[in-house]
Amino acid sequence: MNEILIFQNISPSLESYWRSIILFGRNVASYKFALAKSLLEILPSGQSEITLEALAEPFSRNLCEHLKTAPKQATSSSSQFLDSCRAFNDGGISQEELLDVTRKKGFNNVIDAFHVVNDDPIPLQFYTKDYSGRSKKIILTDDLFRLSESLAFDDFSSEAESRWNLVETAWELGVSRNLLNVQYDGQNKLLFIYGKLRRKQVTSAISALNGYQKGKCFYCFGDIAIHGSLHLACDVDHFYPYTLQPFHPQINFNGVWNLVLSCPNCNRGPKGKFARIPALKYLERLHRRNEFLISSHHPLRETIMNQTGQTPPDRIKFLKDMDRISIDLLIHRWETPQTGPTTF
Repeated sequence: MNEILIFQNISPSLESYWRSIILFGRNVASYKFALAKSLLEILPSGQSEITLEALAEPFSRNLCEHLKTAPKQATSSSSQFLDSCRAFNDGGISQEELLDVTRKKGFNNVIDAFHVVNDDPIPLQFYTKDYSGRSKKIILTDDLFRLSESLAFDDFSSEAESRWNLVETAWELGVSRNLLNVQYDGQNKLLFIYGKLRRKQVTSAISALNGYQKGKCFYCFGDIAIHGSLHLACDVDHFYPYTLQPFHPQINFNGVWNLVLSCPNCNRGPKGKFARIPALKYLERLHRRNEFLISSHHPLRETIMNQTGQTPPDRIKFLKDMDRISIDLLIHRWETPQTGPTTF
């Protein structure tokens, strides 16, 4: 069973299916992210039937905003729709003209492709298409409305934004020719790269990692959130403590492979992990989480493979070696009771 199906099948939930679309869906253009953010924006209105005319405004707005800072939003060399978005940003066409082009050309592929993950549609749909009448529309399903009741709902937009930022950065630099080395800024909790000798912020580390952990603490599986409730706030934790960095300067302990999201209690509570080495059961979980990231492709795939190994056996060996050298130095292992069901 591949990592995408494992992600969906361990605690299959609406949240898992939604996140599999955002994290693992095929990326040939950024339309999927714009559509996801538009659906999340429209959902609180309670409308169940959305015409393409109504969908065109948030859809085009999200793409225009990203085009201001990231000119490459697709792998294809040309797009009449994206050209229209650029023309709108430059003042060359009116919003009315942009919305007309969006309705006619913006949704040509994304409406049908949105639910496709790993070349097959997921078992449920968050909307259905109705192009039978004079006005084309989509019908939001009960599953999408139930998704809005999720504790993680407020995080979904940030997760989509983070994934979008990572994908467009990979396109901009050409991952196949210039593999991204995504690094972590612990002070600001940001992932960043160095491009053309200057630092470029890519995305929030918390938003980027949260979806792959399904909104749960890496260690106890308790609920965490990246927005809203303070009692669900989370920390970015180094699985192998950063205090090891001076002893092994050749290893990037700030690498994405070593970053997990933890509830504050597990990370620094009265019986928290602090600078101890996680129990071996968590090592298998870390490997599984990293394989999810690798399965998601650009650019975290290349980052983790560069840092840990090109094949699964190589990556398993790397983590085992890391565990050996870490426990030799820091001695003590740590684990905590599980407070929620296993989700990844």
